Amino acid sequence: MNWLAHLFLSECNDEIRLGNLLADLVKGSARQNFNFYLQRGIKCHQAIDVFTDSHLIVHRSKQLISSEYRRFAGILVDIFYDHFLAKNWSVYSNVPLEEFTAQIYESFQAYQGDLPTGVRKLIACMAAEDWLVGYRSLTGVEKTLERISKRILMRMNKSFELQYAIKELTTHYNSLEDDFLEFFPELREYVQNWCCA
Repeated sequence: MNWLAHLFLSECNDEIRLGNLLADLVKGSARQNFNFYLQRGIKCHQAIDVFTDSHLIVHRSKQLISSEYRRFAGILVDIFYDHFLAKNWSVYSNVPLEEFTAQIYESFQAYQGDLPTGVRKLIACMAAEDWLVGYRSLTGVEKTLERISKRILMRMNKSFELQYAIKELTTHYNSLEDDFLEFFPELREYVQNWCCA
């Protein structure tokens, strides 16, 4: 699952939600000074990832990805599943997607604690360009893939141009959506149990 699902599944606490986002943005010892709530958000993110990455339905979705992009099948399926969450949002939430994401953006930008400058810039960009609602459209998914390609280029100094992997979504659209609709209730139940443990 990508950021929309992580934030939706997170406990309803601004710092825990922020921690859920930070799990992808801050690594290693830089996390040590985060407070209990940010740390709990990171742990929730990790629990979601472990459950998702080991699930047979998700594995089935990854097998749909062609050999050209198989190396990135996990990333692609995470983003595609966020697309289906955004598309089917009213099935899972009584709060409109735009209202939910506006509250997320506002709370993250208002956060008074210490955050790396790069994280603050990313949050501002996310809000200004409405990345989370963007998952709903194929154009938004394509833009997300392009942003990820740029991050990979910076990290590995190699271009993979993942935006063209949108064809993996359009080619297998119905099968991927069926997998998501079968998988997401199981993930949601797992996270609810994790939060109550």
